[in-house]
Amino acid sequence: MFITKKSLPRRTMLRGLGTAISLPLLDAMIPSLTAAEATPAADANLRRIGYIYTPMGFNPAEWTPRGDRLDNLPSSLSPLQSMQDQLCVLSGMDLQNAYPGSHATSNAAFLSAAQAKLTESSDYYLGTTADQIAAKHFGHETQLPSLELAMDLLSTVGQCDNGYACVYQNNLSWSSPTTPLPSEAHPRIVFEQLFGEGGTPAQRVAALRRRSSLLDSVTLEIKRLQQRLGSSDRNKIDQYVESIREVERRIEHAVQTTADNPLPDLDRPVGVPAAYADHARLMFDLQLLAFQGDITRIVTFQLAREASTRTYPEIGVPEPHHPVTHHGGNPEKLAKIAKINQFHVSLFAEFLEKMDSISEGNGTLLDHSLYLYGSGMGDSDAHDHKDLPILVAGGAAGNMRGGRHIRYETPEPLSNLHLTLLNKVGVPLEKFADSTGHVNALFDV
Repeated sequence: MFITKKSLPRRTMLRGLGTAISLPLLDAMIPSLTAAEATPAADANLRRIGYIYTPMGFNPAEWTPRGDRLDNLPSSLSPLQSMQDQLCVLSGMDLQNAYPGSHATSNAAFLSAAQAKLTESSDYYLGTTADQIAAKHFGHETQLPSLELAMDLLSTVGQCDNGYACVYQNNLSWSSPTTPLPSEAHPRIVFEQLFGEGGTPAQRVAALRRRSSLLDSVTLEIKRLQQRLGSSDRNKIDQYVESIREVERRIEHAVQTTADNPLPDLDRPVGVPAAYADHARLMFDLQLLAFQGDITRIVTFQLAREASTRTYPEIGVPEPHHPVTHHGGNPEKLAKIAKINQFHVSLFAEFLEKMDSISEGNGTLLDHSLYLYGSGMGDSDAHDHKDLPILVAGGAAGNMRGGRHIRYETPEPLSNLHLTLLNKVGVPLEKFADSTGHVNALFDV
């Protein structure tokens, strides 16, 4: 195969005043790849992995599919009906190392499958999480090794849950057993992290204030670049740049409007959208831009924190989330849990649809990505860690066979799923935490 080196490099960036804009994968970049990278097999590789955490378990009656297919999803998963061919639901997975059952260990064990040291002090100890194992393997290939996101301001310290330090409840990602990675909940800070070019946070904010838009300083560079590209690539850049600009507009609008809010949510940073769904959509869209521009290939996102007292009056659940989950078998509370589950899933479904609409290589952005969505808690009333709500989406480029409900009659370690997904994105790992094997049923092998 003859591979020319005269086309656009994959790491091409548009630079302006305090700005560095990565570009999506363009047709003009393909010939610049090496012969090994340009083979059909390599083009089909999975490139990214993401993890979405939702707290305090689920209502299994309204989550668990009735059969082996996803033709008629139950209410909590119904927003994913149009995406059923791109996902698998897994039942019967557990986290033995999350016991004794607690909110802190549910969050801590979800990506580590490790047992948290019982401590209220700074001598905490857990394990390296799956996302950070991936970051150590291929995070150096991108601008950011990984991206850690949340919806809540996780600033509590000390003891948060049954003798466990708050650090376990606040952080999904750990780069080592003693190094938790804080998540960011403010869209504007994440935006500057993705597209700002160095400097302290104060310097980046000052640079942003000197211009009406981050994109203004690269407008001329965009025009120059487009003169060298074909119509298909010009359209891709136009769509990508417009997506960046739209996210920027929404962030600026949130900053302006929340300043007038007399009753701020103490768990929500100042300057984020007042509505939960608007905030979540912004955070999902920032993930989309990060993946599309190959700024990072590894993301974690905490949709809400364990023991969250957030209310959801917009869906008919004005009571705080945490008390509702202590349902005691009460049908009304179980119905409200199902509504919250459905609401969170609906936002994830919107994100998957957007990923699936963006062409990349021989497929879509979603085809070349894997997402694990779920919770470290099963029955929230019992605080157990068995039969967890787990689903996997995307992965067509890695031969994931969607549209299926995979059921385990005996408990299957969640660590087996982590090991399988890490292997599929190219991390040559033989064992992860307490894994006993692979979840081969997910993929054509």
